Amino acid sequence: MRATQAIIYTKNLLENVREARKRAGENRKICVPVKADAYGHGALAVSRIVLEAGADILAVADTDEANELRNSGIAAPILLLSQIMPEELPSAVSQELVPMVSDAAFIEEAAVAAKHLNKQLTVHLKIDSGLRRLGCRADDAHLLAGKIAESRWLCLGGVATHLSVSDSLDPSDIAYTKEQLRVFCGAVENIKKAGVDPGIVHAANSGAFLFHPDAYFDMVRPGIFIYGYLPDEVAINGAELSVKPVMELQSKLAVIKKVKKGEAVSYGRTWVAAEDTFIGVIPAGYGDGLPRRLSNDHQVLIRGKTYPIAGRICMDQCMVDLGREPDAQRWDEVTIFGPDFITAAGVAKKTGTIPYEITCGINKRVPRIYLP
Repeated sequence: MRATQAIIYTKNLLENVREARKRAGENRKICVPVKADAYGHGALAVSRIVLEAGADILAVADTDEANELRNSGIAAPILLLSQIMPEELPSAVSQELVPMVSDAAFIEEAAVAAKHLNKQLTVHLKIDSGLRRLGCRADDAHLLAGKIAESRWLCLGGVATHLSVSDSLDPSDIAYTKEQLRVFCGAVENIKKAGVDPGIVHAANSGAFLFHPDAYFDMVRPGIFIYGYLPDEVAINGAELSVKPVMELQSKLAVIKKVKKGEAVSYGRTWVAAEDTFIGVIPAGYGDGLPRRLSNDHQVLIRGKTYPIAGRICMDQCMVDLGREPDAQRWDEVTIFGPDFITAAGVAKKTGTIPYEITCGINKRVPRIYLP
């Protein structure tokens, strides 16, 4: 097995799901997004863990991701969050997946696909309340819901929207989220007035789950929350919410070599030894998902001590400055980021991105190791 591994702390994942259940309440459903290989944590293993912990529904981006779960024995409802292609509809029908729909033409295509397989297809209607990505206009929602309800081959299982700035505490963003919710609630009410049961009403992503309890409706969709990250470390409703990062990126100290004062390390000669020192070579690089932008701007943990990255991160390796008299030894374990060190959120802050991108970016060639 490769030296570089992504350690997945199952205990933390379970605790995060329980925290989500506690906050959502027993009467609401919990949908856990496991798209993008469960944000890099391993979709199949994570799906099994969160379902056992009490999650009700899984969510992925497309039918390929869903079929991987179905073919491995996952029987729970699977929601398709992105717009799937017409050629994916037969798979959605046969595998009993739940696609999002938001326009009349695609609703008709979905009905035709279901009829062809002589099997009813459950869909969720997506309403655009202000993100301007997927979804129908709120004014059209009741018409589309009626079209779905009239079809023999379709079942309206739910109505959803997505909130664009629910993770922000800026007053103008809070006001924008409230307006999105007003628009969405109006659309849902019009669907009901048209005599159509909207099914499961849902809107709360992680940001809304934390900051907007009025967005909970029938189901919540806490994504990054489940993997251990908050939009901000704040007290919510007087109680500190505690979630724990689930992933740790580990490797080994593969080589230790002496470097003399004035000698350069790695590509571009961006790091030059200020004195005689020892350099440690770690078989982890940007090909594994370690951002190249951390070159000369990150530390790793070895035997409880931190050591700075020296020089540019390579595709498969990086180097660290161990100092004149290193305590570290060859084959020692190296922590690159993790729950008890610099987390993926800390790495994201350094690189100007979000923790989603850091965990999703850990390459599939890096084995996932699931610990209790």
